[in-house]
Amino acid sequence: MKEERFFYVPDAATSQELPEEEAQHAVRVLRLKEGDEMMLMDGIGNFHRATVGAVNAKHCPYTITETLPQQRPWPGHLHLAIAPTKMMDRMEWLAEKATEVGFDELSLLDCRFSERRVVKAQRLEKIVVSAMKQSRKAWRPTVNEMTPFKQFIAQHTSGLRFIAHCYEEIPRVNLFQELQQHKGDSALVLVGPEGDFSIDEVRMAVDAGFISVDLGKSRLRTETAGLAAVMMMQLSRQ
Repeated sequence: MKEERFFYVPDAATSQELPEEEAQHAVRVLRLKEGDEMMLMDGIGNFHRATVGAVNAKHCPYTITETLPQQRPWPGHLHLAIAPTKMMDRMEWLAEKATEVGFDELSLLDCRFSERRVVKAQRLEKIVVSAMKQSRKAWRPTVNEMTPFKQFIAQHTSGLRFIAHCYEEIPRVNLFQELQQHKGDSALVLVGPEGDFSIDEVRMAVDAGFISVDLGKSRLRTETAGLAAVMMMQLSRQ
């Protein structure tokens, strides 16, 4: 049985051909020909079965033959906000793996001890799309531009909100245990840079209603902590 080929087409239902980058992959790499079948994903919950039209070097037209609405695989909106690491390949790894596991939104935080204060979100968006296709996800996670920590806290004032940190002097509860008590709720988890949030940032978040949490007994790298948080959000909803 031939493996289905998936392509990301945000406006699949109204468009008539693949976006340029996807078209080149379909025609030059996969060598799809007129009459071949492919699957389109629009990133908002639908798969579309389609038939390839008359292709050329730069264009791959299609005709949709069936639309397949998908069920959301988890309840609630899962949101990770994290301070990017100095080495961007670690953030790219995180974006890829978190998308494969499953989450809804990635925000980038500019914190007091941040090692990187400029990030090209477009690069992360491409990695998210690639991982979405690889893992057959019907919804594309949102990637937000970097936001100063104080501003981010002020923008998120409701819902289930957590800040993960390592300060012993500030009482913490376990993130996974807390999530299990709120299985259907949306959740936002903040993860700091390699040097952690500043203690003033943690106190600011707690004063704003964020729950102070740990991710277990091990001290984790930033990208590992981010993936662990996403895993906990997912596993608590199984």
